[in-house]
Amino acid sequence: MKIIQSRSFEQRVKKFSHAQKTVLDEQIKLILENPSIGAEKKGDLSEVYVHKFKIKTIQYLLAYRFNEELLELIMIGPHQNYYRDLKKYLKMK
Repeated sequence: MKIIQSRSFEQRVKKFSHAQKTVLDEQIKLILENPSIGAEKKGDLSEVYVHKFKIKTIQYLLAYRFNEELLELIMIGPHQNYYRDLKKYLKMK
């Protein structure tokens, strides 16, 4: 399965420490093994899945879309204003 990253996702991951990137890589591998591991959203965010996981004490949300040959990593961040920013990003796209 091919993995692509949105610009927003890339910019946020650049700011992560090495330890945070390691945890993120493990979570992405889990998503690759079972793409429906995240919760599928409804309404404006239909076809988008959100996987929740913790890095130390902070809970991160990872939004993605997938089909048979492609996994698109859309956005990552803490819960505060996450869904608002995600909707705004998807409308611009």
